[in-house]
Amino acid sequence: MSKRIRLFIGSFLSVVLITIFTLCTSVFAAEEIKIGGAGSALGSMKMLAAAFEKKRPGVKVVVLPSLGSVGGIKAVSKGALDIGVIGRPLDDEERKLGLSVIEYSKTPIIFVTKKNITVSDISTQELVKIYKGATQTWPNGERIRLILRQPAESNAIVVKNISPEMSNAMDIAMSRQWRIVALTDQETADMIEKTHGALGFCTLTQIISEKRDLKILSYNGQPPMVKNRVNEAYPIVKSHAMIIKKEPTAAVKRFIDFIRSPEAERILQESGNSMIRGASK
Repeated sequence: MSKRIRLFIGSFLSVVLITIFTLCTSVFAAEEIKIGGAGSALGSMKMLAAAFEKKRPGVKVVVLPSLGSVGGIKAVSKGALDIGVIGRPLDDEERKLGLSVIEYSKTPIIFVTKKNITVSDISTQELVKIYKGATQTWPNGERIRLILRQPAESNAIVVKNISPEMSNAMDIAMSRQWRIVALTDQETADMIEKTHGALGFCTLTQIISEKRDLKILSYNGQPPMVKNRVNEAYPIVKSHAMIIKKEPTAAVKRFIDFIRSPEAERILQESGNSMIRGASK
């Protein structure tokens, strides 16, 4: 065999090997996990996804903008998402979809306002008066502007369950002709940041993970965090869960395993959550 032929064959084989390697690498890099759902948990989920990608460089985790719990459930059931994040239990119809539910964290529901407001704590009775309209100004004289949520929204349900008086006060606030109602968790935080005298509620994990420029109020004398950990005595709490199909992909299984790891627990704690261990349905 001539030298020229040997060189040609060697070059050809090199090209073939490089092409095969590139294709294999592309296929491996194309492995993707799509996550979406409740906006209140997406900031901390992005932090978890980034840490997971460092351990699994061949897997890309895409966290989509807020779809809400309902949107996340529907998207997983139709195969548009691999993992849905929800902030409430499944209803009777949703349970018929045959999805697995994995509770993984809980986080305080907090009341937040602008940083220039001098108040640092708010009580149930003060909230009732504000939502009813009996109290309309902050101590500095600035008008209180409530940022409301729809009554069926998961954060709103938790707040309404504080007491019958609070539920009634929120209904009164929603019945006013002039009101500000946010449609998503991210829009809620945006509106509170931009509105003078604003008062609203969000999850602690959203405010921390999204680095929101807002003042977190203690509630009935209890701060939501103590020494960089969730205050277990704080009384208003919301759980987050992941929903997946009964037979998830290998990549999704690895991500679920990672969520249960000590590293994930540290990330959750730092972003205003406490971990729920071993809770799946």
